[in-house]
Amino acid sequence: MDIEHIAVIGSGQMGNGIAQVAACAGYHVTMVDIKQEFLNKGMDTITRSLNKLVAKERMSQEDADLAISRIQTSTDNKSCENADLVIEAIPEIPELKYSTFSNLDSICKDSTILATNTSSISIDSIAASTSRPQKVIGMHFMNPVPIMKLVEVINGSDTSNEVTSAVLSAAEKMGKTPLMCNDSPGFVSNRILCPMINEAILTYQEGVAEPEAIDGIMKLGMNHPIGPLALSDLIGNDTVLHIMNVLHEGLDDDKYAPAPLLIQMVEDGKLGRKSGEGFYTY
Repeated sequence: MDIEHIAVIGSGQMGNGIAQVAACAGYHVTMVDIKQEFLNKGMDTITRSLNKLVAKERMSQEDADLAISRIQTSTDNKSCENADLVIEAIPEIPELKYSTFSNLDSICKDSTILATNTSSISIDSIAASTSRPQKVIGMHFMNPVPIMKLVEVINGSDTSNEVTSAVLSAAEKMGKTPLMCNDSPGFVSNRILCPMINEAILTYQEGVAEPEAIDGIMKLGMNHPIGPLALSDLIGNDTVLHIMNVLHEGLDDDKYAPAPLLIQMVEDGKLGRKSGEGFYTY
């Protein structure tokens, strides 16, 4: 399963990061989104990111220019028809994922691998919207994509060994460290991370300590690079709430029930960095 052409669905923070690392690895990349203005913004982000690498002498200007030249943009999913690997990086809305994969399944050649960057939605559920469940897999990149080394590779119940091997190789070629797990609510990363964040929110909610102290204790005492409340703001408190709900429902255990304060903050629009206010003000 030789991969030469990678299509990325979505040009937002995750999508443009995936497109960047794929292009830098030598892949021909097609980045797709619903509006040209979104694609232009994504390309501007990639250009700025590569310029920073050049300025820091971590990449030559020639290599940066070559990477940019490998990326094409499109507002039509039909541009993915000849891709060897499609990586979806659209919002975490189940029905939107299902409809997108169904559409890609009808467009792409039979050999195309369909991967999702989902952080929590079941791979099997996404695969069920296609006629090729053996070619559907999770490729969960970490944010920010150009910097973070991990790709959490999630096998669905029907994912073939050949597809898994091809995806592992592609991730390694992109300079990432792929680590595998099987489909389960939250996979490994968010099954462990988000309950820790939720516990930090409960600690604050119950008046045990202020956010600065909670985060400071975890940073200085546990050697975490960022505190859990600041991390929730970075991820997006709405995203953390969504993942906690997935864990609560999928594992049917009240230990995963989201903190009431988290629910209230999301209802109040305090989503973190993207809204300007969360546990901290930005």
